Amino acid sequence: MYRYDEFDERFVRERVAQFRDQVARRLDGSLSDDEFKPLRLKNGVYLQLHAYMLRIAVPYGTLASRQLRQLALIADRYDRGYGHFTTRQNMQFNWPKLRDVPDILGLLADVEMHCIQTSGNCIRNVTADHFAGVAADELEDPRPTAELIRQWSSLHPEFSYLPRKFKIAVTGAEHDRAAVKVHDIGLRILKHPQTGEIGYEVIVGGGLGRTPLIGKVVRDFLPKDELLAYLEAAMRVYNLEGRRDNKYKARVKILVHEIGVEEFRKRVEEEYAKLNGPSINADPAEVERIAAYFAPPTYEKLPGDSKAYAAQRATNAAFAQWADASVFKHRIPGYAALTISLKTIGEAPGDITSAQMRAVADLAEKYSFDELRVTHMQNVVLPHVKQSDLFAIWNALREAGLAEANVGLVTDIIACPGLDYCALATARSIPIAQAIAKRFQDQQRQRDIGPLGIKISGCINACGHHHVGNIGILGLEKNGVENYQITLGGDATENAAIGDRLGPGIDADEVPDAIERLVDVYLNQRLKDEPFIDTVRRVGVAPFKDAFLAKDSSKTEEAEHAVA
Repeated sequence: MYRYDEFDERFVRERVAQFRDQVARRLDGSLSDDEFKPLRLKNGVYLQLHAYMLRIAVPYGTLASRQLRQLALIADRYDRGYGHFTTRQNMQFNWPKLRDVPDILGLLADVEMHCIQTSGNCIRNVTADHFAGVAADELEDPRPTAELIRQWSSLHPEFSYLPRKFKIAVTGAEHDRAAVKVHDIGLRILKHPQTGEIGYEVIVGGGLGRTPLIGKVVRDFLPKDELLAYLEAAMRVYNLEGRRDNKYKARVKILVHEIGVEEFRKRVEEEYAKLNGPSINADPAEVERIAAYFAPPTYEKLPGDSKAYAAQRATNAAFAQWADASVFKHRIPGYAALTISLKTIGEAPGDITSAQMRAVADLAEKYSFDELRVTHMQNVVLPHVKQSDLFAIWNALREAGLAEANVGLVTDIIACPGLDYCALATARSIPIAQAIAKRFQDQQRQRDIGPLGIKISGCINACGHHHVGNIGILGLEKNGVENYQITLGGDATENAAIGDRLGPGIDADEVPDAIERLVDVYLNQRLKDEPFIDTVRRVGVAPFKDAFLAKDSSKTEEAEHAVA
C-alpha cells in the first residue's frame, strides 16, 4: 500500500497546525461560526444533531493494521469507543469535542492518515473495488490510478471551490464492485478492442440524492497516460458551467442531464484539445513509483484447494455457512479474500467497536500481510488470507462478535446514521435496519432467500444508496411522523439501475412486514437459483407492487368488518 513521502508528511502536518490555530480562534471567539464553517468542513468536521462529527479519509478503502489500531485509540480517547464505516469507504466518529480535533488530526498524521477533502465542494475521497489486486476477474489493480487521482486532486487550486462536491470511483474488474456508474466520474479499466492497449472507459454524471441518475459514457477509451489531462478538462467544464445559484441542481449530473451527454462530451473534448497534456499528465516515472507501492505481497506457492479447509468445512456446519457467505475467490491458488460482516443482528450497520478494531487489526497483521480494506457496503475485508487459516480466523471473529454469516444476504443492510445522528436526516435509518435484520435473522431462511441488497437512507441525500438497493428504503417526515418510501429493482453493479417506487410511504412499524411481502413474492416467482434482482427484472415490478399495496386493502377490509 502507498506510504507517505516527505512532501505528503509535510503537507499533512502543516494542515494539522493550520487547523489547530483555526480551532483556537473559534474557541476564543475570534472566528464566528459562519467564518469557521468552511474551515472545519475542509478538515472533515461536521456539526451533527448532538455533537461534531469527524470524517476520516480511507483512500480507496485500504488500511494497515497500525492505522486501524490508531483509530481504535482515538475511539477510546476522544469518542465513545466505536467508529462508523461509511458508503464512501471512510471512517466517522460521531462524538468528538471540537477542542480535541487538532489532537485527533495529529494522531492520524502519525499513521499517515488525515481528514482533508472529506467534506466541502471539492474532489472527495477516491474510492475503488475493495477486492482490488486480488479479484480473479480483474484486468488491472485500480488502486494506483486512485492514488494518482488523490495526489492530483489534493488542494488542487482550480478545483477546491467547485459548484458542489465531486466523487470519483475506479474499478479494474469485469464486475463492478465500486458503483462507478453512480459517481460524478466513474473510471473502468479496460482493453482497447483492437489494439489491446490498457486504458479507461470514462463515465460522467452519475449520482443519487434528490435526482438519481446513472452516469453516461463520455469516452469509450482513454489511454492511461492521458488520464489527468482528460480529468482536468472534464472538471474545467463542470467548474465553469455547473450551477452555483441552486445547490440542489449544482452536481455535474444535472449539467450532463440539462445539456445532454453529446454536448457535454463535445465541450470536454474541446477543452481537452486546448490543454498542454504533457504538463498535466503524470510523469511515467512517477506512475511507476506509485504502482510499486501496490505490488502483490510475497504469496506462498500453495495447492489450489486446502485439504484442511475442506475438512473443517465438512465437519463444522456453522463454519461452512460462514465461509459460504464470507469467502471470495482469490486470483492466487490456495488464498481467499475474506469479508468480515459489520452487520451483526441488532447492531447499527457499519459500526465497529474499538475492541473489534484491534481484533481485526491483529488478524490482518497475522494472516493478511498487514492489510485490510473497507467496502462501500460498510464491511471490512482481509484481502490475502490462506484458505488453511480461515478456520482460525473464524474462531477469532466469533470471540470478537464479528462472525455473522450474512455477507450479501438480506440482513447485510446498508444504512446511513439517519436521524439518530445526522442534522440533515428526516427519519431514522438504524432502527429500521435493526428491525428488518431481526425479522430475517434465521440463518437458514437467509440462505434460502439468497443474495438480496437492502439499502436505507434517512433523507433524500441518499447516503445509504437506497436508489440502487435491490430493495431501497427512504425515510422522510410526513406531518411530523416518520414515513418510509420503498423502491424496488435498484442495482449498483455494472447493470446499474435506479429502483422504482412501489407506492405511498408507510409507517416505521410497517416496514418489516412490507419487506417480508416482497420477499414472499420473490420466493413464489423465482426460477431455480435465480437471484432476487434477476426475478424482479424478469417478472417486472407489478406483482411486487400488488403485494406491497395489499396492506392498504387489508386495512380497508378490517375497517369494513369493524363497522359491520
